[in-house]
Amino acid sequence: MNQTKDLHGVQDTVGPASWVQRTSGRLTTAERRALLRPLARTHVQNAVGRLRLALGVHPGRHAHVAADRLRPPTSPLTRVAEQRARGILPGPLLHHSYRTYVYGRALGELESVDVDTELLYAGALLHDTGLVDPTGDADFTLTSSRLARAVAEDVGLSTAATDTLLTAITLHCTPGVTAAAGPVAYLLAAGAAADAVGLRCWELPSATLADAAREHPRDGFPDVFIQAFRHEAVRVPEGRARLLLRYGALTAAIRFAPFSV
Repeated sequence: MNQTKDLHGVQDTVGPASWVQRTSGRLTTAERRALLRPLARTHVQNAVGRLRLALGVHPGRHAHVAADRLRPPTSPLTRVAEQRARGILPGPLLHHSYRTYVYGRALGELESVDVDTELLYAGALLHDTGLVDPTGDADFTLTSSRLARAVAEDVGLSTAATDTLLTAITLHCTPGVTAAAGPVAYLLAAGAAADAVGLRCWELPSATLADAAREHPRDGFPDVFIQAFRHEAVRVPEGRARLLLRYGALTAAIRFAPFSV
């Protein structure tokens, strides 16, 4: 099977808001098996990238992203999203959300991806809110997306933009999200993975990494995030969190993410 078609098919069916709303985030056996392919490719990508980083031949050493391109946008949507995130997320997850935006935006700049920065910022701030004090037996991204919908309704966001925001949030923890999912979903997933496990951090300028860590420290993040995902895996045993912990070596990937700051 063609790799692009393979990844496109998975992200079209596993992770969009409509899928989470229909399934509560529970994977079928076939869906679980399909996700193992992009997950295996991610392992290879991560190993190669880490090796290049260790050898000092990673692309980030020559990369540059102007700091003003990474400043968060200001709008009614981003102000309300930030207010909600600050009221829900503990410090380590809040700082993770800010770094997710910075890294996703920076990767987009390096790839010349044209993205709606307001939707990306709002998605980054809200994507993990469902991990905090979860109830019921549905995937945490369903709770996150419901909060995002409430924020969107508060500020009068269009239906199309709301759908884009919700799917970016629910799709972000599906392995193998590509640009075919749309700029917001692609860069939100990329930014979250870069911060959580260091995936593609070797593409980012060292100044971008250092500035983000200084402004939004990583203190306490590994322990808080791992604990939250372990709880999620127990609460939704058929969900993506358990898949990532079991087959994605998520705990080790988080603890050994290649950040020196």
